[in-house]
Amino acid sequence: MPQQQAFVVERLGKYSSTLGAGFHLLIPFLDVVRYRHTLKEEAIDIPAQTCITRDNVQVTVDGILYLKVLDPERASYGITDYRFAVSQLAQTTLRSEIGKLDLDKPFKEVIP
Repeated sequence: MPQQQAFVVERLGKYSSTLGAGFHLLIPFLDVVRYRHTLKEEAIDIPAQTCITRDNVQVTVDGILYLKVLDPERASYGITDYRFAVSQLAQTTLRSEIGKLDLDKPFKEVIP
């Protein structure tokens, strides 16, 4: 197994183990590597979206999200597409936090 990768192994169709870096033996026809995950950080682009602040100012924001798989078993069996789910969660949180901001006040004040 290469460094910074994890393989999820199923034995007869049921989760058996998660293999990390190193030498491992699998029984042919019984053990199958079902999922392969990289344990490195990966960057996901968050597409631009229009958010509305608390004082009804429209702001277009985008971002980048860094994620790292910490539990390969849950990334495989806990959700269908974890990258999509994390991206949607980041967009929802971004809209929520932008909605709490007041952008009208800084534009009204005069900086000496």
